[in-house]
Amino acid sequence: MKELNIQDILAATSDLTKEKKVGYVAVVGRPNAGKSTFLNTLIWEKISITSNIPQTTRKKVLAIYNDSDSQVIFFDTPWIHFDEKSFNKAINGQAISSLSESDLILYFIDSSRNYWDEEKYIAEILENVSAPIFKVYTKTDLKARIAIPQNKNNVFEISSNKVEWFEPLLENIKEKLPTSTLLFPENIYTKQDMFFRISEIIREKVFTNTKEEIPHSIFISVDEIEEEKTKDGKDLLKIVAYINAESDSQKYILIWKWWKLIAKMWKESRIEIEQIFWKKTFLALRVKVRKNWRKDERLIKEILK
Repeated sequence: MKELNIQDILAATSDLTKEKKVGYVAVVGRPNAGKSTFLNTLIWEKISITSNIPQTTRKKVLAIYNDSDSQVIFFDTPWIHFDEKSFNKAINGQAISSLSESDLILYFIDSSRNYWDEEKYIAEILENVSAPIFKVYTKTDLKARIAIPQNKNNVFEISSNKVEWFEPLLENIKEKLPTSTLLFPENIYTKQDMFFRISEIIREKVFTNTKEEIPHSIFISVDEIEEEKTKDGKDLLKIVAYINAESDSQKYILIWKWWKLIAKMWKESRIEIEQIFWKKTFLALRVKVRKNWRKDERLIKEILK
């Protein structure tokens, strides 16, 4: 499987004449409800980055699931939460806009955490949605902290550690979707380009190696990707990328003493890029300061487009 580009579509147009259960499904929920982990497990590819820090997903991501009788295009949406800051309001807007584009909504509820006001906020948003809504209680292999409705329609329990629990949910998703010709070739699992995927890999390493405000105060820019051949004929990716921080103090933390932290993130990023793209990788990773970038509406639009 590979990422989507025009050459793939032209080379695989015969796929698009098939008829299956086909449609768009938005996956929504509060931060850390397990949306990205579910889709990565379902697709068997790393579509969305994950971390233990809430609010990891910033941008709507398409994950395309194919089996013998269906093609389900999932929107992995950013978190929905209260916040009046420009950047976070824009991210909320991405999640909410996905609802109007979908044939079905999966509302993920983390059964291992107590309800917060965010759940009421999401419920209010979903009251104005015309598409069918499935309530999906996640992490049900853990101790439940909330009551899970039993024997009710459109209520499901899953755990991303138990893939076999996905089957009832998938079968019911298919029942709600129309029969039509395919929207994407069957060998495509994501619409993301290489620049976005690499930037997300690097951003994930910032999330897993830093704490407090740092993960949410940075964005990644991939300025250059060159594909070459090594002397022995192997594929080589040459990448120039930047971690953009909001302040000099954040830059200092990201570099850390004698460049230890940036070196660790560089190594982890390079290894994962090689594993995903199956190419030897040269990664130039640097840190620079972009002061108050989360207040720059033009930049926010560029990051989230």
